[in-house]
Amino acid sequence: MFFKSKKLEPKKEDNTLNQDLAIITQMNQEFATSLDLNETMQTALEVIIKRLNAQAANIFLIEDKKQVFQCIASKYQSYLDEYEIPLTQGVMGKAVLQKKCIRVGDVRKDVREIAEFYFDLDNKTNFTTYSVLCSPLIAANECIGVIHCLNKKTSAKLFEENDRKLLETLSAPAALAIRNAKMAKELIEKNRMQKEIEIVGEIQKTLLSQNKEDNFPIAGINIPAKVVSGDFYNFSEIGEGRYGFGVADVSGKGIKSSLLMSKASSLYRCLSKTIFSASDLLNLLNKEICETAARGMFVTMLIGIYDSNKKELLLANAGHEPPLIFDNQQKFSNFVEADPPLGIMPKIKYKETKINFSDSSMYVFTDGITEIKDPSGEMLGAEGFQEYIKKYQDKPNNQRLRLIVEDIVKSGKIQKDDLTIVVVDSIK
Repeated sequence: MFFKSKKLEPKKEDNTLNQDLAIITQMNQEFATSLDLNETMQTALEVIIKRLNAQAANIFLIEDKKQVFQCIASKYQSYLDEYEIPLTQGVMGKAVLQKKCIRVGDVRKDVREIAEFYFDLDNKTNFTTYSVLCSPLIAANECIGVIHCLNKKTSAKLFEENDRKLLETLSAPAALAIRNAKMAKELIEKNRMQKEIEIVGEIQKTLLSQNKEDNFPIAGINIPAKVVSGDFYNFSEIGEGRYGFGVADVSGKGIKSSLLMSKASSLYRCLSKTIFSASDLLNLLNKEICETAARGMFVTMLIGIYDSNKKELLLANAGHEPPLIFDNQQKFSNFVEADPPLGIMPKIKYKETKINFSDSSMYVFTDGITEIKDPSGEMLGAEGFQEYIKKYQDKPNNQRLRLIVEDIVKSGKIQKDDLTIVVVDSIK
């Protein structure tokens, strides 16, 4: 007698496993084609809700500075984006602490602190929680947040142990995808900010006076340590053989300093066209900066007017580096008179001083020059700077400054601050 062989039916467990592997493969493929953070999270929630047959699901990411959970994606539960939840609270805190997926089979029968947490959250979100699954999002050994599922869509509304294991499995590719999308978003934001900083740097350059090709008595150079600068200079011919100039250095570094620099330089450019007193200019600038500068910020500034007919300089100094005067006898001297920087004392009256100025050059600079260091940590200092001045003094002023800075940098000195020099040559 011949017996017909019985066809083997695939086990239910095998079908489920194959189904879950297919879902994970699908998730990985979809995540690989998207680096959009919102799109990635919404895709993850849709897949997870469908597979777990959950009523609602959310993604909470950890905000490191505040040490709180913030809901940044939610399906079928409202108002969660209005709340910040401390990392230590609820089943979410437990999942992060233990680094494993947690199941609360029945919120009303679980430990009191968990139940109270959900009763409070339900009141705020008009939602009723019966059962919870919460899996940490772990990528590169770092927990970045949690996936939080609520209520199984069955008559009992309760998740089972198999659901917990499944969410733990599904959360791994989701965590990696969310981390990659988050990093991509941060990189885009960083690039955008860098572009904006570069634009600020370009705007700053337009505020600096351009050197003249002919025999103009003043020239300047500014080499920022980074993209933006906290230094500025400006000079112009103001008529009747007179020339005005100003050099400033804003305290601190970064965007705040560069914005204050831009404000101070714009004010100087505007006021210097009609006010030909160095002290009056400093008084007005100080009043404005005291009113608007952030606390703790200040500006050192030297303002001067060179009268080529009278062969004299009118100078006022608000806490700036003493300028160097190099005469035709190859000797250096300093103008050391100085009052406090701008932005510190609102009612101060700045003094101005007249000095004779013929057959000489005056170098006004910021401390980025004198404090530049060689690899051993030794600063250039005023005396070191003087050697470079002597070396290139016979060159036209606009070439001279460029050669000085290039030589200093090429000698192995390490620039960590903005470098600014303005030179005023007396007209023979």
